Amino acid sequence: MLCSFLTELFRRTMKSALYLCLLLLGLQVQGQQQEQQDHSQAEGENLSHVKIAPSNANFAFRFYKQIREEAGNKNIFFSPLSISTAFAMLSLGARSSTLRELHKGLFFNLTEMEDQEIHEGFQHVLQLLNDPHREVQLNMGNALFIDDRLKLLQKFLEDVTNFYYSEAISSNFQNSPKATKEINKYMEKKTHGKIVDFLKSLEPDTVIVLVNYIFFKGSWEKPFNNLNTRDDDFFLDAKNSVKVKMMHQNKAFNIYRDENLFCWVVEIPYTGNVTSLFVLPDEGKMEQVEDALLKETVSNWTESLKKRKIYLDLPKFSVSGSYDVRSLFEKMGVTEVFSDQADLSGVAEKTLLKVSKAIHKAMVDVRENGTEASALTVLEITPLLLPFPPPPHITFNRPFLTIIIDKTSHSILFLGKIVNPATKED
Repeated sequence: MLCSFLTELFRRTMKSALYLCLLLLGLQVQGQQQEQQDHSQAEGENLSHVKIAPSNANFAFRFYKQIREEAGNKNIFFSPLSISTAFAMLSLGARSSTLRELHKGLFFNLTEMEDQEIHEGFQHVLQLLNDPHREVQLNMGNALFIDDRLKLLQKFLEDVTNFYYSEAISSNFQNSPKATKEINKYMEKKTHGKIVDFLKSLEPDTVIVLVNYIFFKGSWEKPFNNLNTRDDDFFLDAKNSVKVKMMHQNKAFNIYRDENLFCWVVEIPYTGNVTSLFVLPDEGKMEQVEDALLKETVSNWTESLKKRKIYLDLPKFSVSGSYDVRSLFEKMGVTEVFSDQADLSGVAEKTLLKVSKAIHKAMVDVRENGTEASALTVLEITPLLLPFPPPPHITFNRPFLTIIIDKTSHSILFLGKIVNPATKED
């Protein structure tokens, strides 16, 4: 009995906190057109990223629905890939039921793929996203800030470096203000100054801070002309509206009308093999479309797209979202990694660890272009045709969904719902 008591006492005193910080600088979409280059991967190359894509998609839509339950009538915007990557990286140090629960929460079925294949998949996604030859500005990375009193297991350190290209940065967590400042400075640099002072403070027992970041700056293949942008109404609901800057285009896009879900799907591509789907449900049909958000639904949309000339109205918007990932994960059944029963014994020597906090922030900025002060004038002249039937007029003047997809790595980079494009609040 004494032995049992001492074991439990040791467990409680040594249960240090692993502070999991999921950082995303989301998306800065700008309309500066560039000459597209094809850097697609040759056939027969490593396809491990394709194997994990269905699991990552399933996680993305399940996590979206969990956020929706709490978001109410607010904008939603997050990076499912950022969250999946951070927890997959953490799973390298998880054991027994903690590991099984993480796999289940991230929708990885070990009867279909081995643990090694999961990490090789994320490794290849990171390689594809960070390819310096891509014309799109897209960076994703990981870092571990480690208390200088903590000794990580060599195997864990090698695996996070090999599979996730993580930086390992020694830090003095006994000086909490200094450590917080150091981590914030790192994140500000990696997000090109877009996210500043994200961490307010560290909990007293923190020994590791895990950071994942994504930065994306894309240029539309078909930029909007800012001379056509004008004030217009965006209808929040049947009774309320706000004024927004509405962009306009009259060109050919890949579109699809889903008559089963009563929504329009418009694909607006970026240069560099990244694309976006903008989904406009009919009035009163948003919940029905959200309920149907599954990887099969999105696959059906993308396979059904047809090029057609349309009149497109899309609001400029800049929104952000901040989320308590721990709370959301616990409601999805992933609880052990945050509890005193956590088994993260593959991370560090002689120290029992648990995740004390997991947070995520995403930002999106959609506009016509990023170089408005230019001395270049382009007149686009096209034949005047009388199309039959006339082009549909698709106006995003009510709540809509947006999905940003990297075609090269088959990854959903960002997922969101724009309820009010005029607000910038989380």
